[in-house]
Amino acid sequence: MTAICISNAHFAISEQHSLRIKQLELHAGQCWSFVGANGSGKTALARALAGELKLLQGASENGFTRTEWVSFEQLQQLADREREEDESDLLDYEDQGHTARQIMLEQGGDPAELAALAERFGITTLLDRGFRYLSTGETRKVLLCRALLQHPELLILDEPFDGLDVGAHAGLMSLLQELVTAGQTLVLIVNRLEELPEFSDRLGLLAECELSLAGPRAEIAASAELLQLSHLAAMEAATQALPPADPDAERRALDVDTPRIVMRDIQVSYGDKRILTGLNWQVDPGQHWQIIGPNGAGKSTLLSLVTGDHPQGYSNDLTLFGHKRGSGESIWDIKQHIGYVSTSMQQDYRVTATPKAVILSGFFDSIGVYQQPGSTQLALVEQWLTLLGMAHLANEPFRHLSYGQQRLLLIARAMVKHPPILILDEPLQGLDSFNRHWVKRWIDLLVAEGSTQLLFVSHHEQDAPGCISHRLTFVPDGDQYRYDCTAVSHQLSVKDKNSFQHQALG
Repeated sequence: MTAICISNAHFAISEQHSLRIKQLELHAGQCWSFVGANGSGKTALARALAGELKLLQGASENGFTRTEWVSFEQLQQLADREREEDESDLLDYEDQGHTARQIMLEQGGDPAELAALAERFGITTLLDRGFRYLSTGETRKVLLCRALLQHPELLILDEPFDGLDVGAHAGLMSLLQELVTAGQTLVLIVNRLEELPEFSDRLGLLAECELSLAGPRAEIAASAELLQLSHLAAMEAATQALPPADPDAERRALDVDTPRIVMRDIQVSYGDKRILTGLNWQVDPGQHWQIIGPNGAGKSTLLSLVTGDHPQGYSNDLTLFGHKRGSGESIWDIKQHIGYVSTSMQQDYRVTATPKAVILSGFFDSIGVYQQPGSTQLALVEQWLTLLGMAHLANEPFRHLSYGQQRLLLIARAMVKHPPILILDEPLQGLDSFNRHWVKRWIDLLVAEGSTQLLFVSHHEQDAPGCISHRLTFVPDGDQYRYDCTAVSHQLSVKDKNSFQHQALG
């Protein structure tokens, strides 16, 4: 029996945009995967299948009575709720908010089954920790467990593998295959073509907010449209230059001798939980670091020390850009040297803003724009919007854009001032193959200019740009982690570096 049947339908995404589906039949027990570029309407399709979009015209019949949808947008809503309900300022202790256990059970569920799922996903020790203190990957596991506790007839997972480390990725793939084998009706929204699971027997392709193709996987995989998407993901970048830096770039520049970051025996704890223990790390001029480790290892905590946002930076032996933390420097003295993007930043960017304002805010290291930008800065923002292919969206509300489009804008915000230190925490999360390719290209172009150093966090080894010279690896060691600092074997010689710069800049 057909569980969902949609024909000649238009669903409202916003006042200006709609999702168009000519024909889609989704039967109980099937596993569908949907792919498309950022802004193509993938999340809108998930919302339509979950019954969250208004039908403007056409026909849509849905026979499912229990549907669960897991997405980055859902994570954003929970993060906003936890932030709004935070009463730490009114208490004499830090309010941890809802725990992971409470989040998982707030829609109902069997505690014994919860325990089994938590064991399966390796989050048993996190159940009584505040949800807001979990890493991105850990929160994704919590939301998936919460959905599975409802025993949904239809389970919709929007980018389920983004933000997961290698072990969690394999574990989730195995679990999903078991669910499908047992008869679970499953819909997967994916950005990476290589993440299409073998057990997914149906495939749909979206473009410009329209489901252009949908049917048996073998047929769709051989289509010209999907082959074109694969080609875009694999194509070599043409010679291209980034928009230049603003006039203040010279003032932000660092000298050629001073270590950028020096950490000695770093200790960071949340209550009785140790996050970082005995970390020693130094970033010297010219080095580009990839930071690797499992979900919850403390990678994002480490970066928050570098950006000056973590309060425990004052109680540690931490020197940033030649200034010992707490020696009189302001947080703005630190941030002027840094461009930064992360999932938590995307969650925190809640101000009413347009894409133009988001990129502009990178010049001022602020969330939102609170001072008058110069004409040169405005012109540079226009160039970045054109580079992103978003010039036509310059004045749209930031929150109305797709998750991937928001991420691209925040990457541009981090790069716009050509910062001495570019910190990218899972920057490619939520991006399709085409945009991942171009972001990596832009990183290499920026680094090739010679004045920007990179700190790059990613669970996917293939995501690391070619400029990486060193790796900091969080290695599990009992209940804690040890930290391995190594030079990458293909580190460029001076001669090779000059050749790389020549090729990158054309």
